[in-house]
Amino acid sequence: MHNSLRAGVPGAVPDSPAGPSGKAPASSLSLLASELKVLFRRRRTWAMLLALAAIPVLIAVAVRLSSRVPAGRGPAFLDRITQNGLFVAVTAMLVSVPLFLPLTIGVVAGDTIAGEASLGTLRYLLVAPAGRVRLLLVKYAGALAFCVAAPVTVALAGAAIGGLFFPIGPVTLLSGDVVQPPEAALRLVLIAAYLSLSLAGLSAIGLFLSTLTVVPVGAMAATVVVSVVSQVLDQLPQLEWLHPWLFSHYWFGFADVLRQPVLWDSFASNALLQAGYVVVFGALAYARFVSKDVLS
Repeated sequence: MHNSLRAGVPGAVPDSPAGPSGKAPASSLSLLASELKVLFRRRRTWAMLLALAAIPVLIAVAVRLSSRVPAGRGPAFLDRITQNGLFVAVTAMLVSVPLFLPLTIGVVAGDTIAGEASLGTLRYLLVAPAGRVRLLLVKYAGALAFCVAAPVTVALAGAAIGGLFFPIGPVTLLSGDVVQPPEAALRLVLIAAYLSLSLAGLSAIGLFLSTLTVVPVGAMAATVVVSVVSQVLDQLPQLEWLHPWLFSHYWFGFADVLRQPVLWDSFASNALLQAGYVVVFGALAYARFVSKDVLS
């Protein structure tokens, strides 16, 4: 039986607001803890995180073995890596945005509900104190946790391998200002936070798609395809009117973090856009899930 079911929550209680005893919040926290434990104990999860960590390693090794990196060739900031190892993390996060991060998020989000259904544990979770609304919220919270873990993994691996292979020193920002390594490290954290926020909308889409099927691979593939389609549409000048509404439109806006002072406009616009997708697709997931006959 599925690990989240084995971890369990004691006793079947109605899915209702907490009474004086506070059992509902306690069971919700227990269910969330169980979900996170299952997610981050899976070999698949660690395999994806290791694959993401390998991206900055490959970039650093390739640059280290090259005699020189021509300016303006390859991903942005690639030619700065030999001067400062912190740019390994920036370059790796930039490279990860179009495909690798959405791919891993698609796997996690697409598996949220469909994965339980395919294993035959979904109805048991609904009989337990979960309830449909609470289960949806917990599953989405788990997907969001991975949205945080994925960019942070790339950033930490990039900073570590960059410090090992190249010198670490003051960083020249896009605005021309120079900041010391501690502040530069804080900028890396802000970029990782920006990417985590950017993936929230895609996670909500994956959650909705996961409620439509009992085949998790289908939901995973559909989530990744939606991500690719959004990015393709964002590149077509004929659809410029549509671009601000695409959830991937602000994915590369983290360049504003590398200016002095930090420009928060992209952060705010991205947060508003992702919140809209979370609300819309969260509502669709709720409407689908609460009316769905769960037989698995």
